[in-house]
Amino acid sequence: QVELVESGGGLVQPGGSLRLSCNANGSVSSIYSMGWYRQAPGNQRELVASLFTNSAHINYANSVKGRFTISRDSARNTVDLQMNSLKAEDTAVYYCNVISVWGRNYWGQGTQVTVSS
Repeated sequence: QVELVESGGGLVQPGGSLRLSCNANGSVSSIYSMGWYRQAPGNQRELVASLFTNSAHINYANSVKGRFTISRDSARNTVDLQMNSLKAEDTAVYYCNVISVWGRNYWGQGTQVTVSS
């Protein structure tokens, strides 16, 4: 069974950068997609970025396009989210998500990202 461990959250000033990392402790071959979601207080959880393990297709939310970059390391079974030019509106709990080839969803515990001056 896949276990997701997240790290990299914290407090940063507007315009700063953070890098989130997620380790999927399971079979690499069983993973269909990996991504990052976020949820701000009072809001629904929304997709930030996602990728497919066996293709070059990458999706980004319009609000983060050009500022965030999602990447994966096949050997280490990790997915990272590099966040640059952070805005106060990016403040949220960020969750790692993995979907298996059989359609099952796995979630990380969430890591807080706070952008504030």
